[in-house]
Amino acid sequence: MRFQRSKPKYGDDERILPLINVVFLLLIFFMLAGRLAASDPFKVDPALSASEGPVTAQDILVLVGADGRLALDDSIMDETALKVAVAERMSKEKNGGSSPHVRLKADGRAPATRAVAVMELLRSAGVQKVDLLTVPVHQ
Repeated sequence: MRFQRSKPKYGDDERILPLINVVFLLLIFFMLAGRLAASDPFKVDPALSASEGPVTAQDILVLVGADGRLALDDSIMDETALKVAVAERMSKEKNGGSSPHVRLKADGRAPATRAVAVMELLRSAGVQKVDLLTVPVHQ
């Protein structure tokens, strides 16, 4: 007696089609729902630099726009409000035991004197060290 092999109900392509559909649905879901990085409140093109430093988690991010606007993290503010907000955050963190990292991201088209003035403002708010964020030059 010979057994005859029965043909499978589905071909190889038909069996993998539901898996492909699920993968594409997950891809679309994460593209719509996910956010990779927070965007700045205004466009900032940092200055170029020949040195590279390690990137770590940010505690305080101060932005200086090409037109001189200032922002702390995601909030646009003037110099007085920036000084008060940074001083408050510095005092909270110092009471917690660690000093927060302060990063300054200044637009490359902004005058250097504006960046220096913001650094002075940060120092008067109690900041000891400021990391200036730049874009590395690739040669």
